[in-house]
Amino acid sequence: MIKKLDDPFYYLANFQHVLAWIGDRYQDLLSEDERAFIGCFPALPQPSKALLVRMIMRKGSLFRTSKLAYDEIGDIQAAVAPLVGKGWLDPDPPITLTQLFGLLNKSEIASAFCLPADMATLKKPQQLDALRDGFAEPRPFSSWHPGVNDVVYEVRIMTMCDRLRLMYFGNLHQDWSTFILSDLGIHQFEKVALTASSRAFHTCREIDDYCHLHQCRQRFEEGAAAADILSQVPQTAYDNPWLEARRAKLLFALARHYEKNTELPAAFDLYRASSFPGSRLRTVRVLEKTQQFAAAFALAQAARDMPENEAERQQLLRIMPRLRRKLGLPKLAEPAALPMNAVNLKLVRPHTPCRVEVLVRDYLTQPHAPVLYVENCLINSLFGLLCWNAVFAAVPGAFFHPFQRAPADLNSPDFVRRRQQQFAACLAQLESGQYQATIRQTCADKAGIQSPFVTWEILSDDLLEIALACLPASHLKKWFERMLQDIASNCAGYPDLIQFWPQEKRYRMIEVKGPGDRLQDNQIRWLEYCAANDMPVQVCYVEWQQDAG
Repeated sequence: MIKKLDDPFYYLANFQHVLAWIGDRYQDLLSEDERAFIGCFPALPQPSKALLVRMIMRKGSLFRTSKLAYDEIGDIQAAVAPLVGKGWLDPDPPITLTQLFGLLNKSEIASAFCLPADMATLKKPQQLDALRDGFAEPRPFSSWHPGVNDVVYEVRIMTMCDRLRLMYFGNLHQDWSTFILSDLGIHQFEKVALTASSRAFHTCREIDDYCHLHQCRQRFEEGAAAADILSQVPQTAYDNPWLEARRAKLLFALARHYEKNTELPAAFDLYRASSFPGSRLRTVRVLEKTQQFAAAFALAQAARDMPENEAERQQLLRIMPRLRRKLGLPKLAEPAALPMNAVNLKLVRPHTPCRVEVLVRDYLTQPHAPVLYVENCLINSLFGLLCWNAVFAAVPGAFFHPFQRAPADLNSPDFVRRRQQQFAACLAQLESGQYQATIRQTCADKAGIQSPFVTWEILSDDLLEIALACLPASHLKKWFERMLQDIASNCAGYPDLIQFWPQEKRYRMIEVKGPGDRLQDNQIRWLEYCAANDMPVQVCYVEWQQDAG
């Protein structure tokens, strides 16, 4: 891969790297068209290859020649000819009115349709609505008579190129800009040992299923009817746990849609069919809404005995007393809430917008006891630095390309189990005292490298040193152990501020709540956990002082 942008064809070199990578690792899963493309692409003239890659890396699949001006490519018409000959570009594709509006500016639209003055001043969406009924059928760009001397090309292999991108990245949220950000040094990635067998997919069916689920999710988010989407979602679970997690998440989203629209029977069926976290709790809520209190109570009891996580247990403790009342069951003594250290603070309302956490930080900070606004960043970063080797261990199926900021299985239920020994060794350093040296060394060696836990922007040398001096190893161990219980949920909810007393080697955490704000569930769970483990934490409720007048 090109590491500098001195080469004007850096993007072409990166694209060719991807094709070679896929050819080495996915030869057995490639279609005939994909093999032909990977085989033929290198033999094209360099300007033609560069132009195609430029188009592939841009948004959409339709391009005006006048918008394709690149110094390193030169004559666009000459570069286009081999691509049209291969059938990879269509030189005059049929396009819809909506697509035409995406290609033309307002003055060109007014000229093409001879719009009267009152319509010419409207915004493009309003113009489109006014013309839509009269121009329902697609037609070639040249047949729209737009009054501009231009040609429109369509990249006909965009779907195939997206599929190749999926094979390389293992997802469709990373795009070609990933290479550029890396080339520029904006994003750096940990180097994990990869082999020829390191790949995200192992069968053609897995690739097809991923693409299908992605298209369903996209259509749903774009407003397609839930019933239409549901008819396309497989009714039986996938054997692949990773794909099944994606199917379960889509079913949960559809269920939430039906529940919000009070279509409760449909919501119930989908929640029951989904294994996505929270589905069982929503099933209880739907049963309660449909006044099936006995069924709701039975399911809630089963969930309480084996909760999927702390969040579910927390919600059940609120729901079950209500269900007991509905069923006429005797009231049970509720567990006593842990005492929470809380203070009320009256501050002057700022004249300009300012986060209330910043106001409290500035109010409480002292020369000998600084207060820092760190929220989730500090503890997560210390965890990421201590456990760097465990997080980036070359576990099979976790890493399959050089641009991963996190292992692919980070949020899977067996993420910690598959690295149990590595995490145990990391946390053991908190007992031996070695942890401080490890954290400092990792911070120096890995500075700036992407991590799912480390926030480099806040991690100054001063903050690192004061944190290591004031945060006891026993407290770090408790925080890290709770994070490892549920990575997806327990890396958020920390108090907003932290105050250090360096001379006394102590600290306190402070959760700030502005006027009218209340504690969120994940914040309550962290506050209760800290209180149960004798960690200094405080909730600060802010009120505005009344004006003197």
